[in-house]
Amino acid sequence: MNYIVLDIEFNGRKFASPHPMEVIEIGAVRLDEALRDSDTFSAFIKPVYFAKLNSFIKKKTGIPQESIDSAARFPKVIADFRDWLDAVPGPLTFVVWGGEDIKRIVQDVRMHKLEETYWVKTPSLDLLKGFLLTQNLKNDVSVEGALELLGIEATGAAHRALDDAKMTADIFRAVYDKLDLTLAKEYKDMFSNSKERRIVRSAAKSLASRRIVPTWELALKHYLDGKIPFDDPRKEAELHAYFDALPEFPMPPKAEEGSGEPASDAEKAPVQTEASANE
Repeated sequence: MNYIVLDIEFNGRKFASPHPMEVIEIGAVRLDEALRDSDTFSAFIKPVYFAKLNSFIKKKTGIPQESIDSAARFPKVIADFRDWLDAVPGPLTFVVWGGEDIKRIVQDVRMHKLEETYWVKTPSLDLLKGFLLTQNLKNDVSVEGALELLGIEATGAAHRALDDAKMTADIFRAVYDKLDLTLAKEYKDMFSNSKERRIVRSAAKSLASRRIVPTWELALKHYLDGKIPFDDPRKEAELHAYFDALPEFPMPPKAEEGSGEPASDAEKAPVQTEASANE
């Protein structure tokens, strides 16, 4: 099995827009049979929309505007990437940190009306999910946070595609023997993102903390309204199913009647999700 550790960076916007965000950098590391880095791929991409990087993206990634201005468009870069992938025959699995990387590539493939079969049929392993299982963790962590937990020194620059791919490869090697490799799956369209799913999870947890049986209707009314846009009914259906599949969160013990204990701060506080509290 060929493992390709993949990371992408994409442009962003500070305002609502019908135009999509696009991949602006691809970085990948090919691992050999011993899981050692054997080859790398790195390329910038000039997007169709938001080609001028905003200040947040420039600060976050450190990508110079000149590198984007002189880069090839997505069809050329993705063709070069495919040639690099095909240079070593045999089946391969992408290793990614979270679900956004493949999703963004598929989105851009579709936007440019390119053949998508290869990208949706090649399995990818969400190493973030696998790492959390190996460490018995419930909350997401960054690549840098995972390295710190493993006692591995971070190298390179965070939020640069190739450097992030190399650091992700370090994590993959460190936990490989404990990983459930059956987590590698073909791409499936998702209509929600990880932030929205965290808000939904937080809503269920917060309801339980108030000794209220979590229901989707209560979550919608008190937590999700104004936090998640439900313009696409497929997103609501997906998040509803995610909510229903959440584990049962523990409720605090009920105070004895007549104990005279005052209501807890949680019971008196206005309804608020963890996500909204951090805004």
